[in-house]
Amino acid sequence: MNRDFAEETKQRVAWIKKNLIDAGVNTIVFGASGGKDSALVGALCKMACDDTLGVMMPCGPVENFAKDKEDALLFFQHFDIEYLEVDLTHTKGALVRSLNEELKKDACININPRLRMAALYALGANRGALVAGTSNKSERYMGYFTKWGDGAFDFNPIADLTATEVAAFLKHLKVPEVLYTKAPSAGLYAGQTDEEEMGIAYKEIDDFLLYGKKGDNYHIIERYHNRSKHKMDFNIYQSKGDESICRI
Repeated sequence: MNRDFAEETKQRVAWIKKNLIDAGVNTIVFGASGGKDSALVGALCKMACDDTLGVMMPCGPVENFAKDKEDALLFFQHFDIEYLEVDLTHTKGALVRSLNEELKKDACININPRLRMAALYALGANRGALVAGTSNKSERYMGYFTKWGDGAFDFNPIADLTATEVAAFLKHLKVPEVLYTKAPSAGLYAGQTDEEEMGIAYKEIDDFLLYGKKGDNYHIIERYHNRSKHKMDFNIYQSKGDESICRI
């Protein structure tokens, strides 16, 4: 991948600073999962704003969170980022019980990102901060996010980057390798990985988005994209130079 990440870093950091100035704030909060997307967002935000808070938000599967926490702590230490852990497991349990209804799998797991969104915005309001989004272009095109959950933010500095580009960016920043080589996971349930759940590798998605290549699994991309059009009525747009930065 031949691109000037050093120059791109400067541009993205400048864009984040402009968002802060326009909003009249000097603080950022973001959700930290221990994965590559939140690592890049956290790194860029810290470069733009020293008062950046990363928030770990376990919401159920202990098996997933143990490793994710370890990786997130490694990331926080590497970039000297302040962090906080907010355990939402009991909160989710209380909500599920109060509904007095047997929830289907998708209905239940989508509670996680919506609770995380509520927690981030509560912290943001309390600190006078903007909430940074952490989803990449590949997820956005596939509709692989939760409306009013991880689809909600004040700005998103990586919304125009595919999963492949995010990994290359982190490699340029010389972060610990585990942060950009581990299997992507939203931590929705024990053992969950994005690619297994979607039935397609991010490389195949990115080959289509970056180069227009339609491989053997293009039908999966098409199906996911088409069935998520209802989410696209709720675009959140931000401007970065001449490019549209959006989170669908």
